[in-house]
Amino acid sequence: MIVKKAALAAALAFAVGLTACATATPYQPNIRGQQVSGGFSETRLEADRYRVTFAGNSLTSRETVERYLLYRAAEVTVQQGYDWFETADRRTERTARTVIDPDPFARPGFGYGYPYGAWRPAWRYYGPRYGGWRAWDPFWGDPFFADRGQVRTIEKFEASAEIVLHKGRKPEGDVRAFDAREIMINLGPTIQRPAG
Repeated sequence: MIVKKAALAAALAFAVGLTACATATPYQPNIRGQQVSGGFSETRLEADRYRVTFAGNSLTSRETVERYLLYRAAEVTVQQGYDWFETADRRTERTARTVIDPDPFARPGFGYGYPYGAWRPAWRYYGPRYGGWRAWDPFWGDPFFADRGQVRTIEKFEASAEIVLHKGRKPEGDVRAFDAREIMINLGPTIQRPAG
């Protein structure tokens, strides 16, 4: 009975962990140890100049990261008592890594726990149809059929902008100038904040 309760508790903790991992980064400060990684941060460079950053996790789209960055720039502008801001420098960086998910039904190896460790057989075969020698490993699937392993790319985006804050009316026609309050009104309904 105690073992069943421990297994249930472990499964519940695992499910909660998966739920946290399966959520895009909400609009939140970027603080270590949060349930969902990523968020915004800013650094004051001069009295009227800031570097604003928004980092998303692997489930946060580039569009969302850039929208949250723009919203945070508008918030910083209003919080500091200014009316509009211009972008002096703006960048979005992409990090990507490729992951191979093996066939979930493939056996990872033979002899686990024995002196040979995780030894498993692998064979080579020759066929003109395949262009010469080919290898077959039971871990990666049968080459005579489709390889059942999946290759996927995991992307993360981080956007940053150096902004200069201004008071008064925003100049017309400047594509780098943004009215902070108008940005907050227009983007406000699209901002996902953390649950709770």
